[in-house]
Amino acid sequence: MSSQAAAWCYRGGSISAEPRINDRIRVPEVRLVGPSGEQVGIVPLAKALELAQEYDLDLVEVAANARPPVCKLMDYGKFKYESAMKAREARKNQAHTVIKEMKLRPKIDPHDYDTKKGHVVRFLKQGDKVKITIMFRGREQSRPELGYRLLQRLAEDVQDLGFVESNPKQDGRNMIMVLGPHKKKTEAMAEAREAQAARKAERQALQPGRTQQPAAGEALAEDAPAEEAQVEEAPVAETPAEAPAEA
Repeated sequence: MSSQAAAWCYRGGSISAEPRINDRIRVPEVRLVGPSGEQVGIVPLAKALELAQEYDLDLVEVAANARPPVCKLMDYGKFKYESAMKAREARKNQAHTVIKEMKLRPKIDPHDYDTKKGHVVRFLKQGDKVKITIMFRGREQSRPELGYRLLQRLAEDVQDLGFVESNPKQDGRNMIMVLGPHKKKTEAMAEAREAQAARKAERQALQPGRTQQPAAGEALAEDAPAEEAQVEEAPVAETPAEAPAEA
């Protein structure tokens, strides 16, 4: 095959990832599988297409390289939709290995250390690895034990969430250690989704309480006109008493 023909095949749509269905199947006979997975056997293509019309289904070639090709009776549109949803769910639950990085100085301030440690804790809870880098400057390079003790301290502080995957080692002016999480990324993602669902349920549970407050206000508004009516009736009762005085 020439290079132009090969390029045309890769560009040209003659090579399709989708299976052949119905009239696109060009073989004299097929090994037919029924709608429920039952084996019908080897039948002529015309008979298979006739059965597909009878069941109001599609004839789908599921194993083109078999001899004869294997075809199944199914609702191809529904099959494609379900396959797309499964692929989407698989991508959603797919765990991507992420390595976060946190940089520290050998003589770090206690407050800064707590802040950096908080970030490391958050990363480990999310199921991510953390690369800890101690940066030495000037004369600090002659005191590598300072960085080693700092890395050991950090590893001990987060040992409930992670473990030392790569022991501290010198890399030029830096010292590097890698922490790995105890939880897998998929487990951390599942827990995060559960926590999000729980928070959403709590917000929804509070909605009925909020809707009842206007109802109470409406009740007060209904009572207000009754009080006003009593105030308006008071002058009417005083009018007959004033009439004899004028006479």
